[in-house]
Amino acid sequence: MTKKYNVGVLGATGAVGQQILTCLGERIFPIDSLKVLASERSVGKTVDFYGDLLKVEKVGPDSFNGLDLAIFSAGSEASSEYAPIAAKAGCIVIDNSSKWRMDSRVPLIIPEINPGAMKKHKGIIANPNCSTIQMLVALKPIYDAVGIKRIVVSTYQSVSGSGYKGVKELANQSTSLLTGQEAKISVYPHRIAFNCLPHIDSFLDNGYTKEEMKMVNETIKIFDDKNIKVTATCVRIPLFYGHSEAVWIETGRHISPEAARELLNRAPGIVVIDDPEINRYPMASDCINLDEVMVGRIRADLSCENGLAMWVVADNIRKGAATNAVQIAELLIKDSKLMKTDWSD
Repeated sequence: MTKKYNVGVLGATGAVGQQILTCLGERIFPIDSLKVLASERSVGKTVDFYGDLLKVEKVGPDSFNGLDLAIFSAGSEASSEYAPIAAKAGCIVIDNSSKWRMDSRVPLIIPEINPGAMKKHKGIIANPNCSTIQMLVALKPIYDAVGIKRIVVSTYQSVSGSGYKGVKELANQSTSLLTGQEAKISVYPHRIAFNCLPHIDSFLDNGYTKEEMKMVNETIKIFDDKNIKVTATCVRIPLFYGHSEAVWIETGRHISPEAARELLNRAPGIVVIDDPEINRYPMASDCINLDEVMVGRIRADLSCENGLAMWVVADNIRKGAATNAVQIAELLIKDSKLMKTDWSD
């Protein structure tokens, strides 16, 4: 018999939390009991888990007693407070926030890339930023084959990256503008409908945003390569779901677009759509509700001797968050030695 586990989901009423529940069911994760947790404002709500209506419980210090693992998607403040409490209670935390990603005690995991790093966990495992995940899944086969010295990336990120509030703002603003009314602004510093904002998260002293620096720092940690150079520009676009990226890389040794395409075709978690002569390339509308990262427009970078350019698309709520977290949980339960916590402040 397959062993079953007591599982918790913190942030169960949010966009990613709802998708985590969907992924747990779709992938037939071996659940004995499932506890859904959220902040006080969500208490009393119910969530549907494949026909079972689960009552949302308010998260508290005792919420994680008896749980084997919990997936967090409730923001950095909640993760900062409750992840150590859960780990000390023997519950392994897979955290979707940015709180623990750069903590030296916490592995930052993309299952297709660095599953071995999970052996170092002490009770908390971090899920990378959505844009980092899809970019590195696409680059890993090339990195392994010929090395990568430098990455330049421009992202085009949908409003669902801001959760339900971003989706609602785009919908409301679009309706207002199309009916001759004023678009109200609350989530973003400027109107997002029929606009593009080169601004995701707050600006730092170096002129980059936190979102851009996440891609820089997380790439170095996940690849465990302090020599790789990364620069990013992250743009919010008026699209509900799906993130797209234009990626340029300088490789350690020459690789042709044809060879790169073949590597990507054979790699797990990647779908290559690359036939521009008949207008076939990945689009955000293609990736919704899919777990694969889509790659196309693979071509030589004309500005760099050992360079490639490509276009990368993925569902930011699934592979960029929920699915990656559930895949981490699947790796945990495959090795009983990983089902332990040793967290101390």
